[in-house]
Amino acid sequence: MAKKQNDSKTGRTVSAQPRLHQRAREIQSYGTVKHALPLDLEEPVRVQVTNQLNQLVADTMTLRDLYKKCHWQVAGPTFYQLHLLYDKHYGEQNELVDLIAERIQLLGGVSLAMAADVAETTQIERPPRGREEVPVQLSRLIDAHQIIIQQSRPLARRAAELGDDGTNDLVVSDVIRTNELQIWFLSEHLVDVPLVEAKERALGAGAS
Repeated sequence: MAKKQNDSKTGRTVSAQPRLHQRAREIQSYGTVKHALPLDLEEPVRVQVTNQLNQLVADTMTLRDLYKKCHWQVAGPTFYQLHLLYDKHYGEQNELVDLIAERIQLLGGVSLAMAADVAETTQIERPPRGREEVPVQLSRLIDAHQIIIQQSRPLARRAAELGDDGTNDLVVSDVIRTNELQIWFLSEHLVDVPLVEAKERALGAGAS
């Protein structure tokens, strides 16, 4: 057993034994913000914005994980390029999760973090556990992006109205622009064009 010693400066008992299985009350409740932060933003403003950002972080985490599911389970002739594209988009969404969560904490709030809490909060439809065809994967991803963009535009405008320029900049410069770009890359894979033989062009009237 590790020997305990008294610290002469503090009077506390010091031991090399780890203190395991510790539990205590939360130091801050979810849905609240710290008081009197020197951010020039009133507490009601920060509560309103952090609540909306938590919805956004829940949906972004869900989209991120949906990309990883698609990355693992994609199949078919476009496997290679989509396997890489899905993983690239996953990484970009993961960066957004961190930016949004840190913004919540910066404003004095408490960000969602655990999978169970995210699953209860997200607006994105839950996919089946099994594998799906590529067009279904792409459609699911685009629908999820649309949900995020639909909430991001009003959030950016509201943040600007409330004087929260930092949140406005984050949502516009990072969240909206990243999701718009990823939608473009996905939607181009749903254009019905032949792979190896061009369709004959219809001849105009009177052509010889």
